[in-house]
Amino acid sequence: MRTVAALREDYVSSKQALRAAHSPAQAAELLQALTALTDRILGELWQRHEFSDDVLLVAVGGYGRGELFPHSDIDLLILLPEQPAPGLLEKLEVLVGELWDTGLEVGHSVRTMADCLTEAEKDITVQTALLESRLLCGDAARFVAFRDTVHRHIDAKEFFDAKLLEQQARYGKFQNATYKLEPNIKEAPGGLRDLHLVGWIAAALGLGRDWHALACLGLLTTEENQKLQRAEHVLRSYRIALHWQARRREDRILFDYQHLLASQFGFADTVTHGKITLRASEALMADYYLAARVVSQLTPLLLHALRSRIFSQIGQAPVCLNERFQLRGNTLEITAPDVFQRQPSAILELFLLYEREREVADIAPETLRALWHARLSIDDAFRADAVNRQLFIDIFREPRGLTRVLRRMNQYGVLGRYIPEFGHIVGRMQHDLFHVYTVDEHTLMVLRNLRRFAVPAFTHEYPLCSRLLEECEHPEVLYLAALFHDIGKGRGGDHSQLGRDIAARWVADQPLRDADRELIVWLVEHHLTMSSVAQKQDVYDPETIQEFAALVQTPRRLNALYLLTVADIRGTSPKVWNAWKAKLLEDLYKATQKLLASRNITAHSWVEERQDEALRLLQLYGLRRDAHEAFWKELDTVYFLRHDAREIAWHTRQLFGRVNAPEPVVRARLSESGEGLQVLVYTPDQVDLFARICSFFEKAGYSIFDAHIHTTRNDHALDSFYVFIPDSRNTNYRDLINYVEFELAASLARAAPLPTPQKTRVSRQQKHFPVQPHVLIRPDERGKYHVLAVTAGDRTGLLSTIARILANYRIDIQSAKIMTLGERAEDNFLISGKALGDERTVQQLETELLQALQPQ
Repeated sequence: MRTVAALREDYVSSKQALRAAHSPAQAAELLQALTALTDRILGELWQRHEFSDDVLLVAVGGYGRGELFPHSDIDLLILLPEQPAPGLLEKLEVLVGELWDTGLEVGHSVRTMADCLTEAEKDITVQTALLESRLLCGDAARFVAFRDTVHRHIDAKEFFDAKLLEQQARYGKFQNATYKLEPNIKEAPGGLRDLHLVGWIAAALGLGRDWHALACLGLLTTEENQKLQRAEHVLRSYRIALHWQARRREDRILFDYQHLLASQFGFADTVTHGKITLRASEALMADYYLAARVVSQLTPLLLHALRSRIFSQIGQAPVCLNERFQLRGNTLEITAPDVFQRQPSAILELFLLYEREREVADIAPETLRALWHARLSIDDAFRADAVNRQLFIDIFREPRGLTRVLRRMNQYGVLGRYIPEFGHIVGRMQHDLFHVYTVDEHTLMVLRNLRRFAVPAFTHEYPLCSRLLEECEHPEVLYLAALFHDIGKGRGGDHSQLGRDIAARWVADQPLRDADRELIVWLVEHHLTMSSVAQKQDVYDPETIQEFAALVQTPRRLNALYLLTVADIRGTSPKVWNAWKAKLLEDLYKATQKLLASRNITAHSWVEERQDEALRLLQLYGLRRDAHEAFWKELDTVYFLRHDAREIAWHTRQLFGRVNAPEPVVRARLSESGEGLQVLVYTPDQVDLFARICSFFEKAGYSIFDAHIHTTRNDHALDSFYVFIPDSRNTNYRDLINYVEFELAASLARAAPLPTPQKTRVSRQQKHFPVQPHVLIRPDERGKYHVLAVTAGDRTGLLSTIARILANYRIDIQSAKIMTLGERAEDNFLISGKALGDERTVQQLETELLQALQPQ
């Protein structure tokens, strides 16, 4: 009998041999071979201990169904007799130790049959694992009795409902999105777990668990069976390759592995006219998305069919809706199998009824199957039909159910067939480091966000957005603009301009008012404008507001663009949206709204209004009427244009009696956005002040996302910083404020040499999709200052690096707009200095900044 060390050597070498012997096209064979290898090693270890036959070694879970991936856990059940023999548990402890010594990644439980039934009753996961049990060692008759007992104790109805709830919870973890850029191949919608779900429910019903068995029962057509087997093969192959590449259990197709997997599976870059138009990794992901889409299309049909076997609908007479559709219980179904062939318009009518009929909870599986097969009838003639055009627009006019309907239309290929340009963006990746969804998935997220504004239960989230949407006269215009806003992506060039042209051609033939057509096209063209103005320009500067108002022109455009912008940013990634961006957008919206309502606002009246409001706020704190005079006489008009009344009042209170203070004054408070801190720094001016402040915040791990830099008439720097504190949910803000005020003031007072910039690692995403730095210095529109625009991969120390170089050229920073989009930084600085008057020096400065910003 071999030693544990010999068994380990056998297991490791045999596993490597299986890897070398099996190509990616042999997924099923490899899974079976890994299972057989594990069975053999386990069997030999078991025999070493000479257990009696009434002690069973049982494979459960994925290992039990014979689907063992290279680094998946090996799930085992050691089934004890009801009266275990003395010393048995001690022998089992030795066995478990040997399992790990052999290199097997084991997850095990030791139970009696009664224990199994008790645990299964409490935990659906245990019940599911036992369904897939397979005998490895021990008495076969006892195992059959055990398996039969387990099956008898499974209530098919309860099991079905529990697994569906489990699926819903699992989908929620992935925002119900099939098309993420780094999807989880096992757990995400359309992943392997959905296929397992069908198998578990079929097994609970005693129907077998392979697709051939379900096809023989009439639950799948031959074509569907082939497509599902192909999809399962793709998912299995990619998961196997992921495990091999990661050398551990890794089920996410991370950017780190996409290029390697693409090469392994034979994908290559597509080159057109010397330019890469489709990366190999994108081709790989397109193959994955196609497989996931088939799974998400066909598994609901199977689940519906299995449900009908469990929950009999006998006695439920259909309620006729019209000659094409009827309602059976709460399920919408066609009245005859050939409805879509006889009347193709019924394809869109189905979705309209799905929205309109409140009793409808779902669509019957046979209707979905008929729809899937009929989708190819959506051609040019179908699109040109006036009835179909009206039906499609009516879908967007219904007050409820639009998000659900559009997801179904996309899931079954109807949306991409009806609008071919939308089909072009289905499954299209976005390598911009801040989108986490494919283009079509992002588009549906934006639509979901817009519809969420209309749901009373979510009014508290964004009260202004909810009010504006409620007041919107034709909200379908906004939804259609959202549908088209990114439709120009993947075509080369400016997607906003390309999308505008696509939208213009499409709306020209639709049953819409001329004003609505114009608004849709305008929104698609300018859907990025408001975000850019809010995050790159000074939204408290009247000239910025006047320029933006001149573009927007009408309150209707402003309202629609604001709603679309909020929904769009929130639909990119959970990490991109924050309270500060929300405040900037809302302040820009309100200032523009005010200007549109009263066209005669001037810079002078703007300043007067802010000063009056600031004085009113100061009186609320009991300050004497002349408390502001000493501070305000050191300020110019630019200061009052760049700060709102609340900020002016706060500065005035904090600096009362300290206008000529020789030592640094640092004050902090919780930001009005409710996220992060607003920090005031008032100190005698110095060239490298901005760099010092940035270094302090970077060392503390805080992110600067906005800065107003101002120099007073008495040569003091008056700077406002807005900083974000990572992981601040449980932070005591009072302690944090005390720390910033004391430590930053002390740091500035010391005036020590600037610390060496921190060296940081490039993030995982930037390694695979590096951001090429871009630097541009140009005069601003008024000719008084220059604008420095910087684009680079975000990293710790980025701001202080820029500030150091500017300080070396004795360039003053007037204001800074710090915009971080995922891993991409897009920062804009308003700068001044004598060096900017020399073109050669400007070029040298740009070159030095570019070199410093190169990925490390």
